[in-house]
Amino acid sequence: MPFQVSETRWAYDLYDVVTQSMSSNYVEVVNGRCGFRSIPFRYVWPAELDLMAQMAGPCLRDRWANWYREPFASESAQYVSVGEKLVLPD
Repeated sequence: MPFQVSETRWAYDLYDVVTQSMSSNYVEVVNGRCGFRSIPFRYVWPAELDLMAQMAGPCLRDRWANWYREPFASESAQYVSVGEKLVLPD
């Protein structure tokens, strides 16, 4: 589904849930010529980011839906994770 449509510009995303890849694609007509550009991304799930952070050392301290510290829920479109590195005594 396009997320931007005008007489000279179209923009749409393509998703592949199997490979966790997506691309934002842009088509633009300028002076009668058509241009196209595609920007590839790889997305991750919160649990995957938690595992990567855990392997790097920090422990998850908090997770919120936004910078206002609203609760993170399944319908949240974004989130903020706060990690804390544990320092063990010698």
